[in-house]
Amino acid sequence: MTEPPSYPEPGSAPAYPPPAYPPQTYPAPANVPAYPPPSSPPVYPAVGHPGQPHPASYGYPAYVAPAPKPAFPHDRPRPYHQMLRTWTYAPWKSVVGIVVLLGGFLIAVPILALPVLFIAVAFQSGDYLDNITDAATLERVTPAAMLYLNATLGGAILLTWLIIRLLHGMRPRWLSSVVPKLRWNFLYACLGVSVAALAIAMIVGALLPSSSADAELGELNTLTASYAMVALVILLTTPFQAAGEEYVFRGYLLMAVGSFIEKPWGRWFTILLTAFIFACAHLQFDGPVFFDRFGFGVVAAWLTIRTGGLEAAIALHVLNNYLAFGIALAFGDIAESISDPSASWWNILVTLAQVVSYALLVSWVAKKMKLRNTTSPPVPAG
Repeated sequence: MTEPPSYPEPGSAPAYPPPAYPPQTYPAPANVPAYPPPSSPPVYPAVGHPGQPHPASYGYPAYVAPAPKPAFPHDRPRPYHQMLRTWTYAPWKSVVGIVVLLGGFLIAVPILALPVLFIAVAFQSGDYLDNITDAATLERVTPAAMLYLNATLGGAILLTWLIIRLLHGMRPRWLSSVVPKLRWNFLYACLGVSVAALAIAMIVGALLPSSSADAELGELNTLTASYAMVALVILLTTPFQAAGEEYVFRGYLLMAVGSFIEKPWGRWFTILLTAFIFACAHLQFDGPVFFDRFGFGVVAAWLTIRTGGLEAAIALHVLNNYLAFGIALAFGDIAESISDPSASWWNILVTLAQVVSYALLVSWVAKKMKLRNTTSPPVPAG
């Protein structure tokens, strides 16, 4: 009986017969170099040109901080008459500024100052409307009229501040000087110098022929309550009135005209033009009187540029107005002295003696005080 075939146990490896031929061996290749294992990973040069930093990886761009805002508004040191030439200067701004200054000075400021007139007239005796008419036209100089006149001219300071701030983006203090601020110590020194210059002018006037007198002073006016009030108004408000004229003519107007011309001859063009406008603005075209206003304007503008600020011009203007109003109030007709003054041609020599001596003395004082007459160089803020 035939036995059934046997099968390996489950899970055991199958048995295979040994190979019929021996395993073949291969000789090792000759002259093959052996390669040592790498000691460190290879180093590849950075992408880009030599000396340049490795470019940033892809993704969001790196944040770049904005350039610091300059601490001063000028690209380089500027003299007073060119202070409107800032980083953002454009000629049209000066043109618009002059137009706004003219309209505001002649129309807007007088209208805005009317409440001062209405309130002041209420304290006067007589017909209310007649008093307002007399004060507004300067037919009769009363305390209300003098207060309204000085308030109108003094209010022009605020007008110039608004123009330079809103139109040019500069702080109003830049109108005072290149520092920028009103240099009070220098202003007080200029007040003293103005007295010395006035003394020199009086000496020159005393040496001239008698025909040089503007008019006989006559008798001293009778002191009344109204005159006393006018004198008090003059004493308290004349500095603001004089400063207002200076901020208009030697302040913004000088800057606006001077900003158009950077060449050296532009300085004298600016001085002469603004002095002529100043003389015409007084509407007093008697020859010696017009020259007096023009000569004052020339020296005031020159000193403003020479010293870098309005202090010298304000000081001389205050003293001149105190003197003119005081003499007219004491010996003459103050209304006539304001609206229709007259003078002898000899008075030109007196004017020259005063303004020339004042210019020389103030220049010497400014040099001794080592005042800046240009703005500071640009320095980044912070």
